[in-house]
Amino acid sequence: MTDTEWFQVVVTQVRLEADQVISMVLSPTAGEALPGWEAGAHIDVRLPSGLIRQYSLCGDPAEPHYTIAVLRDSTGRGGSAEIHDTALVGMTLELRGPRNHFVLQPAARYVFVAGGIGVTPILSMARHATRHGVPWSLHYGGRRADTMAFAGELRGLAHQAGAALTLRSDGAEGPLPLAEIVREAPEDSLLYACGPAGMLTALRAAVASDRADLTLLTEQFTAAESPAPVPDGENATPAAAFEVELARTGETVTVEPGTSILEAVREVRPDVLYSCEEGFCGTCETKVIAGKPLHQDTILSASERAAGHTMMICVGGCASRRLVLDL
Repeated sequence: MTDTEWFQVVVTQVRLEADQVISMVLSPTAGEALPGWEAGAHIDVRLPSGLIRQYSLCGDPAEPHYTIAVLRDSTGRGGSAEIHDTALVGMTLELRGPRNHFVLQPAARYVFVAGGIGVTPILSMARHATRHGVPWSLHYGGRRADTMAFAGELRGLAHQAGAALTLRSDGAEGPLPLAEIVREAPEDSLLYACGPAGMLTALRAAVASDRADLTLLTEQFTAAESPAPVPDGENATPAAAFEVELARTGETVTVEPGTSILEAVREVRPDVLYSCEEGFCGTCETKVIAGKPLHQDTILSASERAAGHTMMICVGGCASRRLVLDL
């Protein structure tokens, strides 16, 4: 099974983890083992309504089931409310993945920073580091103490690993001191952060200002406050209009200025998968066969952008007259 194929699971448990946060256990159907995964991975979930949403896996890769956690977002696009308001236990859902754009790279030690529901991939990373004896510390911030999911489990992991764990609520202690965290990060550490776009923007600014020697890797669950930069050089100049060939069918569509590739493609392929339409979820990631893509997502690394092998067609563009996509 590839990470683009859909498969079925059964919801076997739903549990309240914090105020407005529930976890879900997704178990394999009879006789089917779930695809393996590593810390930082996420899955696409097709909800009963047909909406597709992405959730980080926050359980243990050694377990025979998946665990995800969902924050009810009153300002969101309806997926979290559907999950919270639907009697899901016993229901069969479709999944795709796992995929991993937030890979935990080998390091001498890790410094983790989590904001709100961004703790979900960080939890799996802390568990991995603990299991493999790699030193780590975690700074976890939330609006209030009762909104911070998995705090008890993290305390247990920190005790087991001898790790430094800081839990900080905005209402009691104030926001995480991000500039201080960056300044004090050990030289041989990798800094991993997941949370609101504002938190990640502040971390990037602190690293750029004070710690050019420190590698920061991030993942976010909402759109960036401003578009991600495109690569330098010839790829930085988009064509006014360009053609996209769909290699699997031979169809060609024209993408006019002000129209996304996704919108143009959906005119002839309404079944193409997408979700956020803002370049942060990865659902519409598509292989590039030919042409020069422009990248405006917040997922691909600098090296992945330079290689140009894939792109997020909901926000990406084209610096050539024609793109050929694996669609």
